[in-house]
Amino acid sequence: MSWSDASCAFPDVSSSWIAANNIRNVLVVSLSRFFIDCLRSSRIIAFIPMPLRIAPLRTLTSRIGKASRHLYHGRVSIFPRSIGKKIAATAGAAGAAGAAAALLGASRFRLAVTTIPMLEKGTFRGRRNEFRILHISDLHMLPHQQLKQLWVSELAELEPDLVVNTGDNLGDPKAVPAVVQTLSPLLTTPGLFCFGTNDYWAPTAPNPLRYLTGKKQKHSDQGMPWKNLRAVFKEHGWEDCTHQRHDFAVDGFRLAVAGVDDPHGDLDDYSLIAGEPNKDADLSIGLTHSPEPRVLDAFAKDGYQLILAGHTHGGQLCLPGGKPIVTNSGIDREHASGVSEWKDSILNVSPGLGTSKFAPVRTFCPPTAQLLCIVEKGGGGADDLPEPTVDEIEVGDGFIEREIVVKGL
Repeated sequence: MSWSDASCAFPDVSSSWIAANNIRNVLVVSLSRFFIDCLRSSRIIAFIPMPLRIAPLRTLTSRIGKASRHLYHGRVSIFPRSIGKKIAATAGAAGAAGAAAALLGASRFRLAVTTIPMLEKGTFRGRRNEFRILHISDLHMLPHQQLKQLWVSELAELEPDLVVNTGDNLGDPKAVPAVVQTLSPLLTTPGLFCFGTNDYWAPTAPNPLRYLTGKKQKHSDQGMPWKNLRAVFKEHGWEDCTHQRHDFAVDGFRLAVAGVDDPHGDLDDYSLIAGEPNKDADLSIGLTHSPEPRVLDAFAKDGYQLILAGHTHGGQLCLPGGKPIVTNSGIDREHASGVSEWKDSILNVSPGLGTSKFAPVRTFCPPTAQLLCIVEKGGGGADDLPEPTVDEIEVGDGFIEREIVVKGL
């Protein structure tokens, strides 16, 4: 069971709580209980050695408990002081557990495998049954993130036909060596890439109000060594799709690809690549870091079959079931993560593999790599689709969680 599938229920709020003088305090308790319920049902702590589980929780519980006692003492008039202290202790422990769950969620990696029947019959000309695309995005790599580096590097065992990287690789100016080392097993595979604004400029501490209201935040003035990263990618044969078009073949499978610079930073100029893709291609792919509707519409209008994007982190802070609260982009929440239809095109938005170092939390949205198995249309619905031929891979000391998804669009 994936974390996003965890069955959690919101706690009931009694009428006496609603009558409290300060409803904010009640919500703290409610949300704390909610997170502890989710923690119990999602088995998040199961993979962590016992000493690592207890020590941080004790520290967090102590700190949050003190804050909670200060918050509750004498401010919720319907509770006697003794009951208030018990509530404060419970809220502190539950709040610590909730914080731990969110922090652990940012390091609990998932592989999603999706079969997409989108090619006309006969496209493969009998030479293969599928074309595998490994889509990775939003690494936001920090030099010390060894677990992530190991997990991503071993994705090469999936033997994809094509690797697509839709940007925001860097989380720190010193992270280029870590990114290169992580991706080195994949750099021998044909690849495409475009960059996001966090490849160009260092991250800044987010403003929660701006984030939740969907307003863009200004990037920092500190530049990132993106040119070094681009040089390595190109040296190994990956195609830079930033305002460029490319036509090439992978083992006889013909591709027409194009991409734009990051529209989230208003760096895109679709006119530089406008026009229909090569009609002789077996598959046409459009790349963008942020899935802004103006860019998606342009790709779809020109006839690109598959559009790949990242940026949203799948919502990052989601409700149960992986439902995003915001998308941090112009796209709606229904299209913020995974495979969907965008007009006459197929859109895949990567949930991403990292977070900003200033907000290293995820709820109900684990960091995810996606293997897209492109197949010919079967004509009989999802039941007639071939099963994904993916071998089990063991990486990340048990943190991996596989999810096999078959979608018939």
